[in-house]
Amino acid sequence: MKVLKYIGIALLIFGALFAVAFFIKTNNKSAIVYETQTVITTSIERKTVVTGKVIPEDEVEIKPQIQGIIETLFVEEGDQVATGDLLAKIKVVPNEQSLNSAEGRLANSRILLKNAELEFNRNKDLFDKGIISKQDFDNVQLRYNQAKQDVSNAVSDLQIIRLGSKGGAASANTNIRATVPGTVLEIPVEEGFQVIASNSFNAGTTIATIADLNKMIFEGKVDEAEVGKLRVGMPLEVNLGAIEDQALEAKLKFIAPKGNEEQGAVQFIIEADLFLNDSIFVRAGYSANASLILERKDSIMAIPESLLQFDKETEVPYVEVQVADQKFERRDIEVGISDGINVEVLSGLSKEDQIKVWNKTEPIKRGDDNGPAN
Repeated sequence: MKVLKYIGIALLIFGALFAVAFFIKTNNKSAIVYETQTVITTSIERKTVVTGKVIPEDEVEIKPQIQGIIETLFVEEGDQVATGDLLAKIKVVPNEQSLNSAEGRLANSRILLKNAELEFNRNKDLFDKGIISKQDFDNVQLRYNQAKQDVSNAVSDLQIIRLGSKGGAASANTNIRATVPGTVLEIPVEEGFQVIASNSFNAGTTIATIADLNKMIFEGKVDEAEVGKLRVGMPLEVNLGAIEDQALEAKLKFIAPKGNEEQGAVQFIIEADLFLNDSIFVRAGYSANASLILERKDSIMAIPESLLQFDKETEVPYVEVQVADQKFERRDIEVGISDGINVEVLSGLSKEDQIKVWNKTEPIKRGDDNGPAN
C-alpha cells in the first residue's frame, strides 16, 4: 500500500512539473532584439504651406459716365481687347422731369432773346441817330449777347439730357470703350440692363472687368505664428489645384501690415509675383497652394524624429544609446529644426553613438485554425 501511495505522489508531482513546463513553453515569448541607428549628416528645411488663389495683378472695372440702358454688347467674356476698343453702347433714357424742365428753360430763354433782340435793334437806330449815348447802347448790347448765350446754354442742357452729351460728344459717352488692354474677365450686365453712371455719390454699374492675364499673382493668408519668419523676396513654389504635376515659381512681394481674425486665429494676407511659362495657361481664380521655406540648414547632425522620446514630466527629449550588446542608457539631447522626418541634434550625441530604435515591435505570429503556430 505504501509503495502505491509513493508511486501516486510521484506521478502527481511529475504531472504538475510537466504542466508547468508546458505552460511556460507555450506562453514564453522570445526577447525583442532592438536595432540601432547612427547620427546622419543631412540638410533640413522647415516649410509651411499657404492656401490661396491666383488672381491678376490688376483688374480694371469699366463703368459708364451716363445712366441709361445697355443697347448693344460688342464683346464676350474671354475676348482680348486693346485700349479704346468698343465694349458696349448705351441708349440714353432721359428723366421726364429733367427733360421737361430743360425744354421749359430753352423756351423761356428764347422769349427773352427775342425781346432783347427787339430792344437791341431799336436802340441801335437811336444810337446811329445820336439820340442815346454809347454807354446806354453798350448796356443794351450786353443784355442782348447774354440772352443769346442763355439760349445756347439751354440748348446744350437739353442735348445732354436727351443724348447724354452735347453736340458731337454724345457718342463718346454712349460708347463704352476699354481703358486698358487685356482679357475680358467678366461682363455682369446684359443687353437691356439699366446702368447707373459713376459719380461722387455712386460707384456706378460695372459693365466689364478687364485684366492682363500675363501678370498674375498668388494671394494667400499666413498665420500669425509664421508671418514673423517671412521676408519680402522669399521664393515660393506654387501648385495649382487645376493643373497636376506642375509647379510655378513665385517671389514674395507683399506682407500685410495688419492681420484679420478668422475663426479665432489672426491671418495676414501675402502676395507673390507668379512667374508664368508658355506651357501652362493660368486662369484667374485658380485655387493654389504655395510652399515657403521658413528655415534651412545644410550639413547638420540629425537623427530620424521617430528615435526621439520625451520625459513624461519635464518633456525633455532624449534617446537611448547602446553601451553594450542590447544594453542601453538614457541620453538627454538638445534638438533644433525639424521637417517632420529628421530633426537636428544640437548637443548630446556624437557620430559614433548607436541609438536604439525603441518603437519597433515584434511581428505577430499567426497559426492555423487548429491552434497556435510552433
